[in-house]
Order: sequence, then structure tokens, then C-alpha cells
Amino acid sequence: MPNLKEKISKAPKNPGCYLFKDKDGDVIYIGKAKNIKKRVGSYYQKDIQDIKTKALIKSTKDISFFVTDNEVEAFLLEASLIKKHQPKYNIELRSGVRYAYIRITKEKFPRLETVRAIKKGDKVFGPYAIGGARQEAIRLANSLFKLRICKNLPKRACLLYHIKQCSAPCIGNISENEYQKNVLKAEMILKGKTSDLIKNLQKEMKNYSADLNYELAKIRRDQILALENITQRQKVQLQKRYNQDVINYKKVMNKLFVQLFNINKGIISGRKEFKIRIPMAEEHIADFIRQYYYTNDIPSEIILPQKLEEQALLEKYLTKLAGVKIKITVPQKGDKLKLLNLVRKNIDVGLKLGQDSLLELQNKLNLPTLPRVIEAFDVSNLGATDVVGSMVQWRDGKPDKNNYRRFKIKTFKGQSDFDAMKEIIYRRYYRITKEKSKLPDLIMVDGGKPQLTAAITSLREIGMQVPLIALAKKEEEIYTLNNQYPVKLSKKSASLKLLQQVRDEAHRFAINYQRSLRNKEIK
Repeated sequence: MPNLKEKISKAPKNPGCYLFKDKDGDVIYIGKAKNIKKRVGSYYQKDIQDIKTKALIKSTKDISFFVTDNEVEAFLLEASLIKKHQPKYNIELRSGVRYAYIRITKEKFPRLETVRAIKKGDKVFGPYAIGGARQEAIRLANSLFKLRICKNLPKRACLLYHIKQCSAPCIGNISENEYQKNVLKAEMILKGKTSDLIKNLQKEMKNYSADLNYELAKIRRDQILALENITQRQKVQLQKRYNQDVINYKKVMNKLFVQLFNINKGIISGRKEFKIRIPMAEEHIADFIRQYYYTNDIPSEIILPQKLEEQALLEKYLTKLAGVKIKITVPQKGDKLKLLNLVRKNIDVGLKLGQDSLLELQNKLNLPTLPRVIEAFDVSNLGATDVVGSMVQWRDGKPDKNNYRRFKIKTFKGQSDFDAMKEIIYRRYYRITKEKSKLPDLIMVDGGKPQLTAAITSLREIGMQVPLIALAKKEEEIYTLNNQYPVKLSKKSASLKLLQQVRDEAHRFAINYQRSLRNKEIK
């Protein structure tokens, strides 16, 4: 088997995609190129300065290639492969709401469930930018094909079976084979193959009628009518697609802040925000456009603040995806330029709001650095049982839900907020220091001096020094390590409001975890 150097030297000079893989064979980066050999070789130049690229090269132990006939096909293939493999070194589109998918569970009698993080091997459909569309798809599939919704199969049939909304595999009312057939039909809905599904159901309905099985024939007829109804509604909705998207962006350090406005017949009808970690703004706005429109509606015109290097190629890619001519415009004057300026102003306002509260917090608490990453902890218990802890992470003044953590207390039994806080702080930061991951700029615990003492005890055991505070609920006083008396901020201050938001989110996350454990015990 050829080694990495040999593979690079023998890389094809054709257009196509290249996949960097780690020691376990997992795909960690996917790129496209006009000349694969030339592009891959550029990663191994001695003068590479970018930290992310250096880390990628260090982790890469194998490379594979996909050759295409032209660059447009390479664009399409790259988007498809990124969606499939979710490589960690490709840009992740972070918005205020991370898009959700529908997953079919790997169970004897599968369920449909909503997920935001995709694991290797998952069978997923989406993403769904609008929660209502996702919920409607699940509701329709479950309703038509009577799929189970309970996480754990009960020992007796529930109300849904009695109102004819579930096939009740829990009591053996349906065989595994028949249930799987219904799952396959539900998949066709999720794939958008409603017309094929209707044809299949019509064929089944005729067969049941011919066999005088009128009850099953009636079920198929009702399913067909429901699908025809939903198909008609979707046709009406398609006529309301946005006809323009306005995209502007701003690079701050190694992050790209992107805002996208949807314009429908001259009226702003939607807005999305994204935050992307990147080394170069211009190169990655093109990556953003390719990935975003691979799974979202493509308008007839996309308005950008400046011309892209591969703009003509990008237009061909979008045109092929949409099936109609797509135009990318860079206006120099007029209403379109005003729209771009409006989007830029929104980005600036959003950044300023976040920065102002963080700067104020840094000044009021005498923090050594701007607290861009804050991690907050809370403990929740129901008497002496179900003692749990939570950690939420806020980045640049906004929640980063990908980095939330929850803890089930392991080291003691009973009720002790002090010991529980001590345990979750130790577990969180012992692991971080072991993995040599980046530490937060500020740690906050919910409570007063006892919780602060518990947290600092664990940090000292680990040998870690990070600014630490405790926020007490009643008086909203802030306890710090360097002050004998608590700090009180104005109730109107942006910094206190930020801390309250973070603290309340940690509390909500802990309560939800505790409830989920309690519900499992009840079942």
C-alpha cells in the first residue's frame, strides 16, 4: 500500500475532490480543486503559517481522491461528501439555531426523532431550517404509518393504539417485517418522494380491493388522500420562495460573521446569522455559499459585497443545483447596495452589543482578558435523589449549545450542593487539562461563597488557574476570589444581564436533565 508521500506524488492532475483522513481512517477534511495534485501539494509547503492548516496536516495519515469531468461537478461532489462525512476541519455553519435533522433510530421497531448532532452511520433527513416543517414531516409519517413514538416499548398498549395512531408493536400487534415496510414508506415521505409513494399505495389499494380486504384498502385510500393534500400545499408554498438573498460578512480575528437576508418581492422576509471560524474571509464566503445552498432554497439572485474569485463557477454550480439560471450580483450603487449596507449595519450592531457587555464585565471584575468564553455551572436535586449538574458555554455573548455538558453525581449519595459542585468542576477541568484543550476565559458557578469555595478547591487540586466567580440569586451579588465583599453591579447594566442569562440557562439545562432522569425512573 503506497505511503502518504507517494500518494501525494501520484495524485491526479484532474478536477475533483480530495479527502484527508486521520489514523483511524475517519475523514477530517474535504476539498475540491481544478488540479488535485497541485492543490494537495500546496498543503505541504514549508512556509505554511496558518495554525488550522498545520493541525490538519499533522493529523492527516492518508488521502484519497475523487476525479470529476469538470470543476462544477467537483463543487457538487464536495458539497455531497461534506454533508455525508461532516469533517471536523471543514467550516461549520453556526447560526442562532443549529439546524435539526430527522433520524430513524436503529431499533427493532424504529422511531423518528429530532437530532442536531449527527453520528457516523446515522440515517438522517434534512436539515430543516424551520422547526414547523420538521415537526409536520414527523407528524405526517407517524400518523399515516402508525409508527411508535415512545422511547421505551411499554408492556401494554397506550392511548395512541386505542385512537388508531400507533400500530402497537409493544403487544405484538404488528410483525417486525410489516413494521419495517411502514418505516420504508415513511422514508419516502422524508426523501420527498411523495408521488412515487402515492403510486405504490394506489397499487396496494387495488390489490387489497381485489382480495376483498376492504379495511386495508380503505386505510391505503386515506393515506393517498392525505399525501395528495400535503403535496398540493407544498406546490403553493413553492410559489412563495424568496427571489433574492443578500449576504454580507465581517471578519473579526479568526471568525467570519455572516448575515443573510431573504428578500421576497422587495420585502425583507427573513434573516439568518452564522459564525464561522476561518483563516481567510474571501475564500470561505464561497465555501459558505456552496454549503448553505446545497440544503436550502436557492433564490434567482444572490447579492454580495464583493466579487469572488470563482464567481462564474459558483453561478454554474448553483444553476445546476436549482435547475434554473442563478445570478450573483455585486452592486456599486442603488437599492441593492443599500440592502448590503443594511445587512452590514446589522452585523456591526450585533457585534457591538456582545462586545459592550463583555468589555463592561472585564472592567467591573478586573479580569485579565475579555471573557469571550464563559462556562457556567449549576446543581439540581430532588431531595437526596437524582443529584445532577450542568455546564453551559457562552461564546462572544451567545450560547454555544454544542459545548453544553451534563453530569450525574457519582462520588457520593445524599444532598450536598457543595460536594456536587466540587465534583462537576473537577470532572470538567481534569478532562480538559488532560486533553490539553483550551480553557474558558471565565468560570461562573450558581450560588454564593460555599459554591465558590467548592469550585476553587477542585481547580487547585487540578493545578489550574482561571478567573472564577459565583452569582448569588437573591441579591444578584457576585463573589470573587480577590474581594472580601461581593461585587454589586447595577441592575440595568449589560454585564449583569449577561451573567443572569448565562446563570439562568445553566439552571434550565440542569432542571431539564433532572426531569428526564425522573421520567425514565417512572417508566
